[in-house]
Amino acid sequence: MWKEKTGLQLYSVRDELQKDFEGTLRKVKEMGYGAVEFAGLYDNEPEKVKALCEEIGLVPLSAHVPFQELTADPEGTVERYRRAGCRYIVIPYLTEEYRPGAEKFDDVLKYARLLGEICARNGMALQYHNHDFEFAKIDGEYALDVLYREVGPELLQTQIDTCWVNVAGEDPCAYVRRYAGRIPTVHLKDFAGRKAGRMYGLIGMEDTEEKSDTFEFRPLGKGLQDIPAIVKAAIESGAQWLIVEQDEPSMGLDRMACAKASMEYLAGVLEAY
Repeated sequence: MWKEKTGLQLYSVRDELQKDFEGTLRKVKEMGYGAVEFAGLYDNEPEKVKALCEEIGLVPLSAHVPFQELTADPEGTVERYRRAGCRYIVIPYLTEEYRPGAEKFDDVLKYARLLGEICARNGMALQYHNHDFEFAKIDGEYALDVLYREVGPELLQTQIDTCWVNVAGEDPCAYVRRYAGRIPTVHLKDFAGRKAGRMYGLIGMEDTEEKSDTFEFRPLGKGLQDIPAIVKAAIESGAQWLIVEQDEPSMGLDRMACAKASMEYLAGVLEAY
């Protein structure tokens, strides 16, 4: 059952999608994934994407949508992904001016409430996907916890990225359990090395040519994360879907090979469930 409840964040295979959207989705299904999480529709009409996923046998589960895109046209953007069949809209990343301690962090709280209401009206739910910068403290409390306290679960669900929790110095299992009952999807991501400067260049979110020789993303089971323990915590905390993500390939593998290796490893872990 649980193998069917695994998804791939398609940012992991973005180059392949750009070249062959349909063919890449078919290969993702062949790897054993049951769902996909979008990071853009690559100029495809939402209805076409929904129909293609239905034909292939993939659940168009969710979409990471840039915060500025969501705030520029909240109603229209949510409606677009509803038409694509998505159940969740996810705020995936905040640029520096919106981060904790910056001048526009209050806008994040305001728009999370608004977007949560719009999603609910459309039969969807809003989620927030963390990195490590949300573990800056505001009056002694992690900003991520402030966000989830200020915007209630009826408007905002969690999507804990377990890699970035670890990078921030916290226990991924404990953080997943902290939000039991509010955690429909969990991001599984493995890594090796340690935190380095300009980390967000590694995920394509900073304009830098700098490469870290102290940190790299890895296929599941090839890094430092205790994936079996994280999976156990997620399932026991009420997660409905496990989503694999690897921002950049490593270990001499291309993007598709990394996604396949992660699914092969995860399928073995899930045999216990």
